[in-house]
Amino acid sequence: MPVPKRKTSKSRRDKRRTHWNLNEVNLEECPRCHEMKLPHRACLECGYYNGKEIISSSEKKDKKK
Repeated sequence: MPVPKRKTSKSRRDKRRTHWNLNEVNLEECPRCHEMKLPHRACLECGYYNGKEIISSSEKKDKKK
């Protein structure tokens, strides 16, 4: 089984790990109810997307339970 010949330095190890970070979640304000929501998705509070009701009020009640 292969074994490293030399210890990996902290600098080299950390250079490799620079891309392990988390990205910030992009949120935007719903134009109808002004709650924060993910872009290009129906608002979970009012159920509207692009000016049309996508999720009815009875469906929203079922999902909250």
